[in-house]
Amino acid sequence: MRNAHILAPAFTLVLALAAPAAMALELPFARTPATADAPAPRPVVTEIVAPNDSALRRSVPGVIAAATEVQMAFQTLGRMIERPVDVGDRVAAGDVLARLDPEDLAGNTRAAAASLTAAEVNLTTARNTADRVRSLSERNVAPAAQLEQAQQALSAALSAVDQARARLESARDAEGYAVMAAPISGVVSAVRATPGAVVAAGDPILTLSSEDDLEATIDLTETQLQGIARGTECLIWRDRETEEPVRGHVNRISPVADRQTRTRRVYITLPSGSGFRLGSLIRVRRAADASDALTVPVEALVARPSGDNDSAVWVVRRIGPDAATVTLQPVVTGGQAGGQMAARVEVTQGLAAGDEVVIRGVNSLTEGQQVGRRVNP
Repeated sequence: MRNAHILAPAFTLVLALAAPAAMALELPFARTPATADAPAPRPVVTEIVAPNDSALRRSVPGVIAAATEVQMAFQTLGRMIERPVDVGDRVAAGDVLARLDPEDLAGNTRAAAASLTAAEVNLTTARNTADRVRSLSERNVAPAAQLEQAQQALSAALSAVDQARARLESARDAEGYAVMAAPISGVVSAVRATPGAVVAAGDPILTLSSEDDLEATIDLTETQLQGIARGTECLIWRDRETEEPVRGHVNRISPVADRQTRTRRVYITLPSGSGFRLGSLIRVRRAADASDALTVPVEALVARPSGDNDSAVWVVRRIGPDAATVTLQPVVTGGQAGGQMAARVEVTQGLAAGDEVVIRGVNSLTEGQQVGRRVNP
């Protein structure tokens, strides 16, 4: 009986030690590699191939501007006392746009006339003095140095008269510059000075824009300028309207980009009778982008292993929402399509509408690789 009491605790201890070992056999890491769970296929960023986006998404905003603009300024210094026109006013050639104070200019003319009179008096005095000294010099009464001095004084008096006469003519011309008249018919598109201000010659007073010669202007980044050149045909229509667009052609592209926006201005010539008004907000896109061609982002293209000139894309073949494989599909590409978004490449052969194409991480895929769910770009 005494030995039984000793064996019972020992048996209990053996069972306690054996239980964790048996449980360890059931833990996941104790399984063989053949029974371990396989990693889930990687998700991929893809795009469903479709014809060009709608016009509003592939267009850029712009404005109708005047091809002919005149920055109006006075040709003389003065105080502006009148500006009978304001922004939006239409004027005809010859209409008065602004006036300077005529009294100030008339005072300048009177002062210049007085200076001329004084210079003429000094000239008369210098001429009489030179004649007298010359007569004395001929009788050997006046020294040669005195005669030379009198002749120099006469020359200076003649120059002073010429200068005074030029100032008088300039003052009289300035009186004529007191009235600013419109050189062309148009509309006042900007004003930069108000009556009462003292303006210098050349200071901008207002901008006069012709309504007879309008053009469309848009600002594009370097990416958007791809495929845009002089003569490129564009479609123009009023902002957020769906009427038939007007066709225009790129006339010129600014050679220098704006430092702040990093865009360059594109000027588009409009046909006569286009119906647009100066300052109208518009949308513009290339006429070539109106086709049903398929496009993919430039980032989706990969070089073909065979070294052919044509590129390829990874096409996803799905067997379920979270299971698929990728296949390298050769494609034939056309020109680049510049848009408001990233640059895209037209695909002329190799793809069909509805194909799912990988557009991110294309260089890390292999033929037949399993991929997971689709992630929107």
